[in-house]
Amino acid sequence: MEIIFAGNKKVFAQFDGFTVQTDQSAQSGGDGEHPEPFSLFLASLGTCAGIYVKYFCDQRGINANGIRLTQEITYDPQRQMIGEILITIHIPPDFPKKYESAVIVSASKCAVKRHLRDDIKVHVITRRSS
Repeated sequence: MEIIFAGNKKVFAQFDGFTVQTDQSAQSGGDGEHPEPFSLFLASLGTCAGIYVKYFCDQRGINANGIRLTQEITYDPQRQMIGEILITIHIPPDFPKKYESAVIVSASKCAVKRHLRDDIKVHVITRRSS
């Protein structure tokens, strides 16, 4: 991986034929043209959990259309860091009830999550759409 400076507060990472582009918000002195690095970190957690859910569904022949994940962050003001992360797997009404707890376990195995500090609590739940 190579990290390059691309003008003002833009910092890009190049690897495996891809370029991940980051910037800072205008408020932080950047141009706001790309996501901030910390936002990409959070997105990597959510998308990692998402791919584990997708694999879970694919292995069981469950159609993943209609499933989505949301992620909420709670900050710890004393440490000025993330305190908790809640990932909700929104499942459609026809999602097999017998797999609800198993899909939570699957999403929880996400490699990004496993690399977080132990004091950052990540909770994964399901919420059935009506």
